[in-house]
Amino acid sequence: MVPVTENRAPEPLTAYAQRLTHRMRAFDRRHPLLWDLHFTGFWVTAALIDYAGGGWRNNAHHLGVPGWLLLTLSLGLSAPLLWRRTHPGTALAAMAPFALVNAWTGAALQAALLQLVLIYHLALRRPLRNLWWATALVMTPVLVSALRHGEGTWDQQIGSHLMSITVAALIGATVRARRDHTEALEDRARRLETERDQQAQLAAAAERARIAREMHDIIGHNLSVITGLADGGRYAAAKSPERAAQALDAIATSSRQALTELRRLLDVLREEERHQADLTPQPGLTDLDRLLDGVRSAGLPVSTTTHGVPTLPPGRQLTVYRVIQEALTNTLKHGGPHATAQIELSYEKKAAVTVTITDTGKGSAIDGSSRNGRGLPGMRERTALYGGTLEAGPRPHPEQGWRVRLRLPEESPQ
Repeated sequence: MVPVTENRAPEPLTAYAQRLTHRMRAFDRRHPLLWDLHFTGFWVTAALIDYAGGGWRNNAHHLGVPGWLLLTLSLGLSAPLLWRRTHPGTALAAMAPFALVNAWTGAALQAALLQLVLIYHLALRRPLRNLWWATALVMTPVLVSALRHGEGTWDQQIGSHLMSITVAALIGATVRARRDHTEALEDRARRLETERDQQAQLAAAAERARIAREMHDIIGHNLSVITGLADGGRYAAAKSPERAAQALDAIATSSRQALTELRRLLDVLREEERHQADLTPQPGLTDLDRLLDGVRSAGLPVSTTTHGVPTLPPGRQLTVYRVIQEALTNTLKHGGPHATAQIELSYEKKAAVTVTITDTGKGSAIDGSSRNGRGLPGMRERTALYGGTLEAGPRPHPEQGWRVRLRLPEESPQ
């Protein structure tokens, strides 16, 4: 057998860059000071290399600036970057005197361009009105240099610096807008997730309330039967002891059924909020023909096959009825115009039953996802009340359609 190898497409460069950016941002959130120290240290080192290596002489207007002053200016124009994120305005103001001396002496150190980094952070983190005084602060040394060491035209000296400030501010504003948009999307996603969870909880609570309403009717029916049997047995005790004994046996059977239903109800609802029950009669197997007639009239051909004799208590009848109803409803919704359905009921001893509902509709993955709505969780809860199992999914290939199989085991003795 030739081994099958999975060919994966190469990861796009944008995805790699995005993942790398997320990692860097995560590291920055965990260790902000460490990142600031590295960033500031890099530019301080660059400024000192420019000073020590003599690179500043290529742009200087005056070469006789003392070395100690050059060192001071290099540090003064780079070290304040350490506070660029927490206090960008203060850091820019701290740079201003050094930038002014740099322009007055004619040293023209390239470290003065680091003021653009602070312009970027002002646009990113502070109200945009702060850019007016920041621009004036940065442009003052430029005007001083132009007046004192004027070389070239005014538009070259002033215009290029204004363009640099504008670009830095626009980059900061763009990043800020994108960050705000991303945060808004994340907040919306969190709220939608919370609302989805709340809707799921409300749906589960509503389904439990419906089960409680149905169980109320069943238990009420059993208690009414017990009352009638007790009254009849009291009158028959004097004349026909045998009939009185039969009434007592029937009372015992009905009471056990009522206790069984009550225990199952409490198991499901013991930690849920109680809802006031609605005394609406619930259907059973005797109403199945009427359900099938309604489905057939809606355009879905349905055939039934029955094995055994139905001897189910009311609670199990209701579960079988609801499962069949949900399966046929899903077929009507998703099966397509030419779908047909078949129901097979197999009754066994001690109230055990197996129900299989199959259709010939469009059994695809899309249909499967759409059929797993609020109905199936409710059916599974009903099935779990009696320790049963519920399977729902596409029919095995090459058959087309959907299959729902309900299995309720034998009733355990009380």
